[in-house]
Amino acid sequence: MEIYLVGGAVRDTLLGYPVHERDWVVVGATAEIMLNLGYRQVGKDFPVFLHPQNAEEYALARTERKTGRGYTGFAIAADASVSLEQDLLRRDLTINAIAQAADGQLIDPYGGLNDIAQRQLRHISPAFAEDPLRVLRVARFAARFAIDGFTIANETLALMQQLAAAGELAELSCERVWKETERALASSSPVVFFETLISVKALTPWFAELVNSQYQTDFIQALTAITGLTDDASLRWVAAVTTLPSVAAQAVNQRLRVSTDIQALTEQAQLSSLDELNTAPAATLLERMNRADCWRRPQRWQQLLIIWQAHGLSACRANLLARAMQQLQAVNAGDLIRAAAAAGQPISGIEVGVRVNQERLRLLQQAL
Repeated sequence: MEIYLVGGAVRDTLLGYPVHERDWVVVGATAEIMLNLGYRQVGKDFPVFLHPQNAEEYALARTERKTGRGYTGFAIAADASVSLEQDLLRRDLTINAIAQAADGQLIDPYGGLNDIAQRQLRHISPAFAEDPLRVLRVARFAARFAIDGFTIANETLALMQQLAAAGELAELSCERVWKETERALASSSPVVFFETLISVKALTPWFAELVNSQYQTDFIQALTAITGLTDDASLRWVAAVTTLPSVAAQAVNQRLRVSTDIQALTEQAQLSSLDELNTAPAATLLERMNRADCWRRPQRWQQLLIIWQAHGLSACRANLLARAMQQLQAVNAGDLIRAAAAAGQPISGIEVGVRVNQERLRLLQQAL
């Protein structure tokens, strides 16, 4: 039995990135051997085991054979006869198919080290085209490693376009699509993810709205702008998707089944024009604050200001509105009730809410 470190941990170490989790492949073993050694089996589709001490994942070397459409249409074979090279062959990119032995030796049967040196994202074999999820994965890797100068090999781009043209992406689940998208949005160059999908004509069915050239341009511009303001994937997405008409933004959010928080933030961030923020009177801004429930969710206003800066809200105006929110949050219903009682004009019930809103409006007008 031989154990090798594989995949992202090896790749990221070679690129100088921190390693947050490690995956291992076990050659020459069976499920019975692993269980007898104290490993706990967790894999359903193929044998994956958790180490008895550190809970890291150890998978038996396996092969895959295409049996149907989509990313789930595979027959898995895992037994003691499967070699390390066979296991690595089923992976997507050469840079992800480098293994490290216990003594530190690197096993690189498919040229991953050379592709790292050449800064190329290249598929290992024609079997790449059997899994449509790889179109999104490669686009995501392109976004992550664009900062290091990586580009996608032309032959790999051709296979990605072939998969998209065959309609295979429709076989993916919305959960898997959003997971890859979210990880790409959190990368250093999220625009590259969408530019890659555009280049291989893979926007449909999941991002069909971006086929419209004007929507596409506005989306990319907003995503570029907000990338310099925050690394929060959700805010980056909302800033980009709110450049679409509200009906289109709602449609893509529902198709991807994004969280209710993202859906709500998308709705609250929608603007008819930037004048609504750059020159809006206090009453309009306060209505925005109330609609976004900023009093119970004070972080929401800051999120909206970041998103709106990507749409053109000036940094000066954003800072002013952020400071104003701090003042408005300090308005206390109890203080207003006591002040009214002391003045001989007690208030209660709905009148308290009216008075709170009036005081917030006064403070906002003063701040502006």
